[in-house]
Amino acid sequence: MLGKTAGGLYWMFRYLERSENTARMVEVGQRIALTRSSDDDEWASVLQAAGTYDGYLAKHGEVTRDQSIDWMLRDRDNPSSVLSVMGAARDNARVVRTALTREVWEAVNEAWITLKSAMARKVSDRDLQDMLAMIRQRSAFVRGATHGTMLRNDIYDFCRMGMFCERADSTARILDVKYFVLLPSASAVGSRLDDVQWEMILRTVSGVGAYQMRFGQQLRPREIAEFLIHDRAMPRSLAFCAHKLCENLEYLAEDYGQRMPSHEIVEEMRAKLLARPIDRIFETGLHEFLVDFQGCIGRLNQQVEIDYRFYR
Repeated sequence: MLGKTAGGLYWMFRYLERSENTARMVEVGQRIALTRSSDDDEWASVLQAAGTYDGYLAKHGEVTRDQSIDWMLRDRDNPSSVLSVMGAARDNARVVRTALTREVWEAVNEAWITLKSAMARKVSDRDLQDMLAMIRQRSAFVRGATHGTMLRNDIYDFCRMGMFCERADSTARILDVKYFVLLPSASAVGSRLDDVQWEMILRTVSGVGAYQMRFGQQLRPREIAEFLIHDRAMPRSLAFCAHKLCENLEYLAEDYGQRMPSHEIVEEMRAKLLARPIDRIFETGLHEFLVDFQGCIGRLNQQVEIDYRFYR
């Protein structure tokens, strides 16, 4: 496969996944606001976790709830806004159109058309939850078309790698909101506020029902962190994403008859980071662990681009 085609597939699915994950980050901000009397500082924290804080300040200066939501959903000056990444996903899909089935192309194209029309104007408070649900649905439609109609070949592997690389980074960021941002002071650890915020994180990744199947009805912070980091059956956990990245890289190695340096980065991620017990992660610092994990994902992304010559 040409490197340009591989890169187009990889980034198409990174952008599609990012659109959904940005919607989930907005939902985090909404849920935080329910536990605070003033939420502007919390929106600044959400913007930091999403990696768009500096760009927001350069355009708006003061952080407000309404401007933060608009920045994350529809502002074209924000390259990670939902509209921006959906447009980029469609552009990449058009470039690699011959590598996609008709169903996948139509799902991407319809997602872009639908969301562009729905967000032609600022999203009102009344419509916000429906809009976030629509963004998640449109991303799910593309995944469904991909799963149901694409050959399991190198095209499929690059699509999946883009999706799981982006998803792993997003889950780490959402978890980092909890321990780096949400608690107003160390005294809140173990309080009712602490428990409510952990539940918010779990709900944001659509994991409440799955968690309860694993651990029962009572939500406990340690088990929630264990679930979102280590559970290999949870499709948004760090371990699940790392396993799928490793799996698709192995398929590429079989297809091309060569293992690349990117394989070593994934194996290091699993052996050195994700092999740590949850108690050790808490002892050494959850935030520090998540920063290390995000750094590893960043190195993996760069190495995949080099290994498979995305820009040649």
